[in-house]
Amino acid sequence: QVQLVESGGGLVQPGGSLRLSCAASGSSFRTYVMGWYRQAPGKERELVASIGSGGSTNYADSIKGRFTISKDSAKSTVYLQMNSLKAEDTAVYYCYGFDPLTTGDYWGQGTQVTVSS
Repeated sequence: QVQLVESGGGLVQPGGSLRLSCAASGSSFRTYVMGWYRQAPGKERELVASIGSGGSTNYADSIKGRFTISKDSAKSTVYLQMNSLKAEDTAVYYCYGFDPLTTGDYWGQGTQVTVSS
């Protein structure tokens, strides 16, 4: 069973930055597809960014140029660097992992990001 543990959320002013981290258990992290989703109140969960096993990345249009996803396979950790934050980025952010070897998918518990002055 893979566990994903997020950290790094909090309250930040508009224009500020935060970095989210997601540490994964399991020995096959290098093969996982990892991603970050978010869910704002009253809205559906949406994909923010993803990173493949080879390092290819994909971003939602709403955050392109402001957010960067990266990973450290040695630490089995994926990051989401969020810059130039806006009020509309306020949401619970969830780490997601997909193991192609088992076709299992996994979710973190979520971390709150609030952008407000």
